Amino acid sequence: MRTYLDCYPCFLRQALEAARLAGADENQQHWVLREVLDELHQFALTSTPPEMGYRIHQIVRRELGARDPYQQAKVLSTQQALALYPKLKALVAEADDALETAVRLSIAGNIIDLGVTQEYDLEGTIQRVLAQPFAIDAYAAFWDRLAQAEVVLYLADNAGETVFDRILIETMNKPVIYVVKHGPILNDATRQDALAAGLSGVATIVDNGCDAPGTIIPLCSQEIRYLLAEANFIIAKGQANYESLSETAAPIFFLLQAKCPVIARSLGVPVKSIVLKDGAMK
Repeated sequence: MRTYLDCYPCFLRQALEAARLAGADENQQHWVLREVLDELHQFALTSTPPEMGYRIHQIVRRELGARDPYQQAKVLSTQQALALYPKLKALVAEADDALETAVRLSIAGNIIDLGVTQEYDLEGTIQRVLAQPFAIDAYAAFWDRLAQAEVVLYLADNAGETVFDRILIETMNKPVIYVVKHGPILNDATRQDALAAGLSGVATIVDNGCDAPGTIIPLCSQEIRYLLAEANFIIAKGQANYESLSETAAPIFFLLQAKCPVIARSLGVPVKSIVLKDGAMK
């Protein structure tokens, strides 16, 4: 997905929030914003938003020496999700369609997105997503192709959301390669976050070789590029994975909530929609 002018205010907001989380004073915050504005002046609108997000957080690290401003928030969101884990497992066990319920719960967990907002109602979102119709509904294709898949390549999004992914992985009952970030970026899941959510017991955890939002293929390791090229069933969680991979020809199912107007418009759905999109259907 290309970048739109409406993305620019979000870029600046994200830079300011990251600088403040890193403990920057007002002068340092101002300097970070100036650096980001310089980058935006040169940034091509044909590039994807995660490419700019990557540059923003490189600036924050370089100017402030902050490796992981979101570390505490990631720990807290994982603890919050783990506290709900028994209740969520019971919802799946009691459901008429356990797989669909697990898919919906995985999408509900996508509300834990600090690149969009610092505040969210997790339990309220779970209730909403379990009852809400899919705005894009590729569940039948998802079910059919999952049944044929030997291995699932699962591209993770955020810490805390990882717990909801774990429930879907346990329900799919297929071997899963769970792909996390090589290093901290926003509240995206790293290996440490995936381990804290209990993913090592249900999937093989690999990192993608880079610390950029989404999955920017040229920045990924050779191993991940090979897995993406060879996989016949891929789950890509969240907005940044949709932004960075929506134009690829890989056999991807996008699971997300449309939390911003730009992405909602790209998908052709209202904001707050829940989406299970077959990437093969353009």
